[in-house]
Amino acid sequence: QVQLVESGGGLVQVGGSLRLSCAASGRTFSRYAMGWFRQAPGKEREVVAAISWSGGVTYYADSVKGRFTISRDNAKNTVYLQMNSLKPEDTAVYYCALKQVYSGSYHPTTQYEYDFWGQGTQVTVSS
Repeated sequence: QVQLVESGGGLVQVGGSLRLSCAASGRTFSRYAMGWFRQAPGKEREVVAAISWSGGVTYYADSVKGRFTISRDNAKNTVYLQMNSLKPEDTAVYYCALKQVYSGSYHPTTQYEYDFWGQGTQVTVSS
């Protein structure tokens, strides 16, 4: 099994920044894509960002483009989400997800494609 542990969430004011981390452990794959999703109360889980195994291909939801940056450190089995210029609508539980892949550029963007999930970390943006 794969364990994913998110950290870095918290309470921040509008316009502030947070950096989320997600560390993978346990069963390891030769290649895996990673994604960040979020779920606000009463809403469906939505993709925030995704990154390929190589790190060379990334995807962002329109709502976070230009404000969030996804990155990864394969030596540490960790993916990051740098969140800047935070807005109240960014308030949600943020989840990281992992999928074994066979292509260095593949980066799934829907939750149904991912195999393993973290427990989530709360991000609250106050106005």
